[in-house]
Amino acid sequence: MSEEKGSKLNHLQMALPQGLIVDSVWMEKNGFQPSLRNRYVSSGWLEQPARGVYRRPKGKMTDAPLRWQQVVLSLQLLLEYPLIVGGMTALDLHGFAHYLSPDLRTVHLYGRVRPPGWLNKLDLPQHFVVHNSDTLFAEDPIAFGLGSLAYDVRKDTARNHSKLSSGSLEELSWGQWEWPLTLSSPERAYLEFLDELPGNASFHHADMIMQGAVNFRPGRLKKLLSDCKSIKVKRLFFFFADRHRHAWRKQLDPDTFDLGSGKRMLVRGGRLDPVYQITVPGDLDAEQ
Repeated sequence: MSEEKGSKLNHLQMALPQGLIVDSVWMEKNGFQPSLRNRYVSSGWLEQPARGVYRRPKGKMTDAPLRWQQVVLSLQLLLEYPLIVGGMTALDLHGFAHYLSPDLRTVHLYGRVRPPGWLNKLDLPQHFVVHNSDTLFAEDPIAFGLGSLAYDVRKDTARNHSKLSSGSLEELSWGQWEWPLTLSSPERAYLEFLDELPGNASFHHADMIMQGAVNFRPGRLKKLLSDCKSIKVKRLFFFFADRHRHAWRKQLDPDTFDLGSGKRMLVRGGRLDPVYQITVPGDLDAEQ
């Protein structure tokens, strides 16, 4: 019996790396019944950062508090939720932080599934907001699920990067173990950011990000704009792109994308842009 208990515990230590978290669903699938989980918790072999959530106790290498990146990595690598870091959070990770609000307390995730109920019950300074990517893109590569990346978190092997090759997704190594955090590419993240205008994002920040978007890749933009379902986002994209005239702008023809018809009022009391027929803030200088 003790040998069986030792085998179970060894399996848990192999399957659950320190620093990542799992939930009761994962525990059940891996053969750890409630009575055994309770015994592990009472014995100090497991901790519960929230009800129904488990992690191995902190050691010398993991004595820092739980970080939001560890939570997202756990969702992607162990729990197989097809959720990616996107929008403002992805832009921050891609180096656009100086164009954004200095105090980012919200982590934006994008996907087509509901997040686990415990996600915002963890003791973190950040709050998670999950967006339904189906409303923005017609063909979403994350619909295949990040589990299809076949990443072995224990062996650090068998990553299938072909799933990231469409230009929508990228991979960022995070932490001392260099775990692969999957996030939106800068081009996709900017379109996700524009989708938050005008209520949850600033026109000024959108303009500043575009000013710094010298290295946007036109090939990726063509795919993303063709796939984008939001008329508002596409018109806003070209409005800001025209203001800054980066070299890649010459390779994009607005007439090849569906920009809809008619006027769109985005800002009450704003001025109407005559080219893209959207209202923008009156104090946003149209001349560069």
